Amino acid sequence: MASICSVLPALLCKFPAIDESTIRLARKAVDDSFKGFVRSYGNAIDTVVQPLQWFLNYLESLFVGSPWIVILAAMTAIVYFGSRNINVTIGTALSMIAIGLVGLWNDTMVTLAMVTVCTLISILIGIPIGILMARSDRVQSFVNPILDVMQTMPSFVYLIPVVMIFGIGKVPGLIAVVIYAVPPMIRLTNLGIRLVDKEVLEAADAFGSSTWQKLKNVQMPLALPTIMAGINQTIMMSLAMVVVASMIGVGGLGKNVLQAIANQFFTVGFLNGFALVGIAIIFDRTSQAFGKRLQKHSEVIHG
Repeated sequence: MASICSVLPALLCKFPAIDESTIRLARKAVDDSFKGFVRSYGNAIDTVVQPLQWFLNYLESLFVGSPWIVILAAMTAIVYFGSRNINVTIGTALSMIAIGLVGLWNDTMVTLAMVTVCTLISILIGIPIGILMARSDRVQSFVNPILDVMQTMPSFVYLIPVVMIFGIGKVPGLIAVVIYAVPPMIRLTNLGIRLVDKEVLEAADAFGSSTWQKLKNVQMPLALPTIMAGINQTIMMSLAMVVVASMIGVGGLGKNVLQAIANQFFTVGFLNGFALVGIAIIFDRTSQAFGKRLQKHSEVIHG
């Protein structure tokens, strides 16, 4: 290659990159602008997100402070009524007992509180945006590239602007997790509504249904199994991001995994990873079974 470049113009051998000083000035301008924005509006942003801090602290104290038998009974009841599967219910009880026996009950409750809040926020954000995308091709063409960036951007990159704006703590971690986990909720809500049979919508129009009535009584019920799949994916991605978010102050199992990596504690890392896997399987089996039940229910009514 060196011999080829010796006879070719330098422009063809060395890529014509922008001058380093120009790049440095551009980076400095962007960074200074972002820091100026944070200094100007940081207090207002903290005030806006303060309710998230209160809600997360309340849920965490509820989960950690309640007797373990009450939490275990509530979880098994929710799993049973969601899945109607005794095997999944027994597996949930055994998994949570195993987690408690290895001394990870409190950390698991902290992680459950974080995942619960992140999932609720993702649902509240994702469903309205998904509905707007389903109703407008223009909105879909605008939002899809943003979702592509959110899903392909390395998760560690989210932490940079979040820490610069909110600092270190639970709320910054929560916001980073939501950014990472909300795209499946938006996409599958949009997909579920768009897949509703047009003949069903025409029948609703024939009966004089308004736009809101069609959405509430036809599109959302028929799209519910797909939306449940979106909730399932959101929960899985929240659990996956919890470990990364532990770098900026999120406690629970993710913090333990990060400490195990730093100190090369194989057993600690494995046990905390096992707890995360157990929670993920519980959520996955329950939400999948609930989605299948909804699908069968829809087929009976509209089939």
